[in-house]
Amino acid sequence: MVRLAITLWLSVLALATVNAEIENIFALANKQLLTEDLAVDVDRYLAVSKLRRLAVEFFDYYSNVTLADLNVGDQHSRLPTLQDMECLADLAVVTRDLSSFKVWALKMIDSWGLLPAGVLVGNFWDLGNFDECIGIAHAVTTRHSVKGKYCLTKLVPSVSLNVAIKTAVCFPASCSAANMDTMLKRLFQNLLNVEIGTEVQIVDEATCQTSATKPYDGLTIFTIVALSILGALVGLSTIYDYFFCQDEKTINPVVKAFSARSNSRALFKIVDTNSNPNVIDCLNGIRCLSFIWVVFGHEYLVFAMSPNINMADALKWMNSIFSMFVLHGIYAVDTFFFLSGLLLVVIALRSMDKTKGKLNIPMMYLHRYLRLTPILAFAILIYMKILPLLGNGPLQGSVNFDDYSSCENTWYWTLLYVQNYATNDLCISHSWYLAVDMQLYIFAPFLLIALYKWGKKAAAGIFILMLLLACCLFSIMVINNLSLGGQGTGAMKRLYYATNTRASPYLIGILFGYFLHTNRGKDFKLNRLTVLVGWLVGLALIFTCLFAVYGQGSLPIVEEASYVTLSRIAWPLGLCWVVFACMHGYGGLASGFLSSPLWQPLSKLSYSAYIFHMFIEGLNGGITRTSTYFSDYQVMLRFWSDFGFTILFSYLMHILIEAPFASLLSILLPAKRPNPPPAAVIEAKIAEVETTPDESPVEKPAEVKSDTSEEVAGTRPEDNSV
Repeated sequence: MVRLAITLWLSVLALATVNAEIENIFALANKQLLTEDLAVDVDRYLAVSKLRRLAVEFFDYYSNVTLADLNVGDQHSRLPTLQDMECLADLAVVTRDLSSFKVWALKMIDSWGLLPAGVLVGNFWDLGNFDECIGIAHAVTTRHSVKGKYCLTKLVPSVSLNVAIKTAVCFPASCSAANMDTMLKRLFQNLLNVEIGTEVQIVDEATCQTSATKPYDGLTIFTIVALSILGALVGLSTIYDYFFCQDEKTINPVVKAFSARSNSRALFKIVDTNSNPNVIDCLNGIRCLSFIWVVFGHEYLVFAMSPNINMADALKWMNSIFSMFVLHGIYAVDTFFFLSGLLLVVIALRSMDKTKGKLNIPMMYLHRYLRLTPILAFAILIYMKILPLLGNGPLQGSVNFDDYSSCENTWYWTLLYVQNYATNDLCISHSWYLAVDMQLYIFAPFLLIALYKWGKKAAAGIFILMLLLACCLFSIMVINNLSLGGQGTGAMKRLYYATNTRASPYLIGILFGYFLHTNRGKDFKLNRLTVLVGWLVGLALIFTCLFAVYGQGSLPIVEEASYVTLSRIAWPLGLCWVVFACMHGYGGLASGFLSSPLWQPLSKLSYSAYIFHMFIEGLNGGITRTSTYFSDYQVMLRFWSDFGFTILFSYLMHILIEAPFASLLSILLPAKRPNPPPAAVIEAKIAEVETTPDESPVEKPAEVKSDTSEEVAGTRPEDNSV
């Protein structure tokens, strides 16, 4: 054991010689070459390269640590606290045992990060050894142990213009981040002659972790208990269904609502859409591909926040043509808005035809809210309380897309679907889409009534409204000089999250749905030239949206405003042709691919998967132990694993929360009544297309069953989430 300790210690000291050789190499390099890709302070970089390992420098410099080193004591304004005294005592124990080569003390040095190799190509991180640090627990007395505390520190601020080198440090857990911050600043000043102001914090307590776990608070216990109760209900109902129910038609509705067997049967049953010519089965593929596009794009965001060893390559990637597919993943949002408007009109107008235009608007709102909210409410609890419990790592909490602790103050705005206006601290950031879609849905019944009563005149009015909103978006960007790439929350809130600026695809979906409704059953005979022109125009609109700004960099505000405004109209117009061609036999390979029945199960899971895909991506990003390498292939590898676990987790949430609550809603607010209210009819059919015609959790109205129960397969407006 002693020989092992001495070997480890000598290997640490040997790095000083290696760094000396590195210094000689970089001293011969021309400063211009060093600054080709990154704006590097060369003199400071060379000074850093002279250092031994930072851990060695630290414990050598503070071999006789005192209270003054912690910035407390007689010569300082702050008096020492009990925590300061404990920190001082533990540091003394560490330095003492280092001198005698104790393995536990060597581990504290060994777990520190190094000066990252490849700073000049964008490697600004060294995560050290997280588990080695927090695994330290050296018993000093029967009541006290020295435990490891892992933190990330900014090694040398301003090595480049925009970033700082971040490396791992390991201290006794009794020391605070403020203690470490003070000691490291003094060390840098001594070694590098760098004066770091008090306003710069190089060690943040938010980056620190220990092996200690916090006791569960009341909300965490409530979340675990609630999920456990649901799990027990699902388990018992499934057992009863499997062993005691011979005929699924005779099963108790409540038991069926919670039965995983029944809900799984409905989820995975493939419906033959060819039996009904009114089915728009290509929407399954469009919906699923758009959802995959969203998850894939968010995977690149995870890599952007991860410790890549080649960040310079990632910056170059931004100028590649493939990056256009990722950076313009926002069009998946417009796809879902388009589908929402389309499906609402197709389903609602056919139901209104049978009820002579009657529409129970309050019941529509109630059905929609009760169907969307349960899984969203549980998602808030799971993100806020369960995610931190499932895994630890050096990046836990820093690779998340949101600060989920803000949910404690803003959760109610999310459940009211007004978070895009009411707060700047979104609880679950991707829930903004649900808010916008809900707000458009609240306005939509009045457009439905207008279309039913005034037909083409109302359609013309909706078209004018769409143009006015597009002009409004253009004016907001130009007058206020707002860019989508602007810093801060102002641009995002007014351009990306605002309902009025996202309404164009939704209104185009409504108009296209009205076109399909008025031409229902009509057989369009198009010659080959017309079909060819249609596909060329449709694809031209789609690819123009994707590649029109390729290689442009930042655009003048007028040009950017024109592009943003027109693309939000062009994209759904291109989709109109794709849907029309697939419906009427002019889709070719596209129709066969998009209309495949294999999309049906994924389409039914897409709402739950959308809600929880960032849960999986944040979890896997947070448990990263080592630096990553950025490339499109590496992102794809990571995507498929995250996507697979997202589908598995969304299936669990579907049978645990989404499907049971949807079934209970159909029991409490049944759609089948002597005089069914149009709202219930509409919501019943929207629910039906999420399962199957035969096993829908919502009982189908007899008078509309034969006509519309299978009209729009595999999607529902409110669940087309991004």
